[in-house]
Amino acid sequence: MSTLLIDEQIRMLARQLKIPTFANYNELVRQASPKSSISELLLMLMKTEYEQRQENQNQRRLKQAGFPFTKTLDELDISQYNGEISDVFINELASCRFIKEHRNITMFGNPGRGKTHMAIGLGLKACSMGMNVLFKNAASLSTELTEARDNYSLGRLEKRIQRADLLVLDEMGYVSFDRYQSELLFKIIADRSERGSIIITTNLPFSEWTTLFENTAMVAAMIDRLTFNSFVLDMNGESYRLSQTKRTRK
Repeated sequence: MSTLLIDEQIRMLARQLKIPTFANYNELVRQASPKSSISELLLMLMKTEYEQRQENQNQRRLKQAGFPFTKTLDELDISQYNGEISDVFINELASCRFIKEHRNITMFGNPGRGKTHMAIGLGLKACSMGMNVLFKNAASLSTELTEARDNYSLGRLEKRIQRADLLVLDEMGYVSFDRYQSELLFKIIADRSERGSIIITTNLPFSEWTTLFENTAMVAAMIDRLTFNSFVLDMNGESYRLSQTKRTRK
């Protein structure tokens, strides 16, 4: 059998068996040592296939997460927190153990303090560890929930949110919610209590959350669920973006 015919059959079988990297065996053989045994070559092929599948799965998780942009924890300037948030603490969060323990994180502070940056960075870490993440702007999610309820697809959306190992609710505090939106958001948070992790970024302290929701009793219950066995980070200070602008002007 000719080499060309063999190569064609290998490519065809690789597609049918869904092991696409095996179709590029020639390239891997060229990279291998001339003394490599058949077993070593096979192991190399299998490792390459495994790594490619892991990368493909991670890319799917990143797409499904819906991050608005990419910001890693390595890019976060920890010095802006004046020792209130340490490298050791960030590394602890980056281990994503808090997700496995179903603990929440609430980050509150004025705009430009890296809250969204940190939330995305932690979400990226979780994705790289094989966890499912869902990133939602709080106002956008409330609208999405309302529309899903009106279109009789609320149950499907709620199940999708429940399946996420980590839910990020960004920018809680810039838009107030009507009674129906408040109830829908509360249910999302209550359903995840001690079952799945939530990261919330907000510009308002808890004492001012009553301005966001009509039902003050519900606000108290929501805060109670979010803060139980969780991390609350006070990230107030000068806007990082503003300080960068000042340095640029100087």
